[in-house]
Amino acid sequence: MENGGGGGSRGDVPDDANEHCPGTQSEDAGKADSCAGCPNQQICATAPKGPDPDVVAIAERLATVKHKILVLSGKGGVGKSTFSAQLSFALAEMEHQVGLLDIDICGPSIPKMLGLEGQDIHQSNLGWSPVYVESNLGVMSIGFMLPDPDDAVIWRGPRKNGLIKQFLKDVDWGEIDYLVVDAPPGTSDEHISIVQYLQATGIDGAIIVTTPQQVSLIDVRKEINFCKKVGVPVLGVVENMSGLRQPLSDLRFVKSGEPGETDATEWALNIIREKAPELLSVVTCSEVFDSSKGGAEKMCIEMGVPFLGKVPMDPQLCKAAEEGRSCFADQKCSASAPALRSIVKKVIKTE
Repeated sequence: MENGGGGGSRGDVPDDANEHCPGTQSEDAGKADSCAGCPNQQICATAPKGPDPDVVAIAERLATVKHKILVLSGKGGVGKSTFSAQLSFALAEMEHQVGLLDIDICGPSIPKMLGLEGQDIHQSNLGWSPVYVESNLGVMSIGFMLPDPDDAVIWRGPRKNGLIKQFLKDVDWGEIDYLVVDAPPGTSDEHISIVQYLQATGIDGAIIVTTPQQVSLIDVRKEINFCKKVGVPVLGVVENMSGLRQPLSDLRFVKSGEPGETDATEWALNIIREKAPELLSVVTCSEVFDSSKGGAEKMCIEMGVPFLGKVPMDPQLCKAAEEGRSCFADQKCSASAPALRSIVKKVIKTE
């Protein structure tokens, strides 16, 4: 939050607040008559009020973490957790010490995407120990706490906030270079909590993941405005699933007929091998989502935030995520890995 605005000169009054704003830490925040119609009303009404004694403990715990990056998305299904996982793999490959914190309480997918399903959290005299993929890549998620991975987490906001606080306060990351925080979609309790708890320790910024179509970008605009209101720098926006790219030799061909579809893959590939073998090295490209209105890049220009780049939809990347492995470990993710690597380098440079 910045000083100034119509509500006074206190540091807890946003610039765009209504006149006579009671301040974000007041018990009347978001509830007073003067709050009606304020763009910050919902955030102020739901945010915890007053100083939290645990914030000091969190700051002490995270004093050994050099950089903290949030990965956000306006809506679900845009590949945010896949990006968080591969960002962590990439930073670890660069020989950084990395921690990946999954605060998607109701839909923890990080354990699967890092090949850690079925692992348990262990405690020591220093606190909870992360589950390690490699010696320099540790992970923490509620997914490690569920007795059955199919169990639904049906929690109200205060209980979610309590677990997030416990993750930040009790997990012993040790000396690490990067803590990547994979947040759920939207701008709800978890986001308000993670920002409040981390601001005392310093947040480097947020990476926002989207897909090219307008239905996703509408929600991403809200996410960017959320970051601006709570004082989190936007490191940049990633346009994920930016067209489908895969080698022609990986395509499946079918013939449509009266009984239904018939697999014609081998027949088609044999013809190509015989008539035009050079086509087997061609990469096919197609637009999956409508990006005719400029996609994420145009939106970033309009909103004054950095555009980090595009990651194509790559079936091999999807397979790597399903198998819990890095897309950088081999040459299979030929479409997505170079794009992701370029984005990671920009993130490090920006941060």
